[in-house]
Amino acid sequence: MATTSFPDASPRKHHRDTQPALPALSATLRNTPRSAPASRAVCTVRSFPDNLVITAAEPEFARPFGLSSGEICGYGLLELLHAAVPDRLREQFVALSSGRQPRFTEKVTGKDGAGAYFHADMTAIAVRGLAGGTSGAVVLLHHPAPAVPAAPAAPAPAVPPPGTRPVAHDGPLLSALDAQVLEGVARGESTVQLASRLYLSRQGIEYRIGQMLRRFDTPNRPALVSRAHALGMFAAGQWPPRVLPERVKP
Repeated sequence: MATTSFPDASPRKHHRDTQPALPALSATLRNTPRSAPASRAVCTVRSFPDNLVITAAEPEFARPFGLSSGEICGYGLLELLHAAVPDRLREQFVALSSGRQPRFTEKVTGKDGAGAYFHADMTAIAVRGLAGGTSGAVVLLHHPAPAVPAAPAAPAPAVPPPGTRPVAHDGPLLSALDAQVLEGVARGESTVQLASRLYLSRQGIEYRIGQMLRRFDTPNRPALVSRAHALGMFAAGQWPPRVLPERVKP
């Protein structure tokens, strides 16, 4: 994978206060044969495309840069991650902000706190606000997992009795309608689009989104989608996003 030029200092050597407080991103990496599952790291960004500043991040997103989830907030995303083609990421975010595309994935290179390079796939997903404009983006970073030796075959898992379904232990269970609303928000649909597709009033959509914001303990839609991804609410590698069946109440 090609790398690009970076600042001499590693992320930890930059002063966070030199960056305006703004949005964040995310991405995905392909798995190689017989490798451990790739890690998924999530953050959110706002006020783009001019100022791609990280506003919230899961610890897994900040750790590769040698930072904590609090320390990374305020950093410019495009100072931390670079594509092989200059300005490619900024062009992709301009298209995301204008609504020309709902998501994109790019191979990126970053530098950790010790100055070593790492590679990942970054996926950015637009999140729409009340008026239908882009209010932010969720960024997923998928890092390649190190190859591991083949393990002895494990015993087959117990099969649940007929008529039962697996129980989700992380994150809340959603009603079927709330799951559809969350999927729509993750796809970047606006309140008006959700109301039209689900045959609900705009107030009904806003009420359900507000309920989920409280249940997931998040302040806005981008953070809601970010937290849902971090909790594994969505099927991996699927677009449009789908809430896993075990996360939906029977």
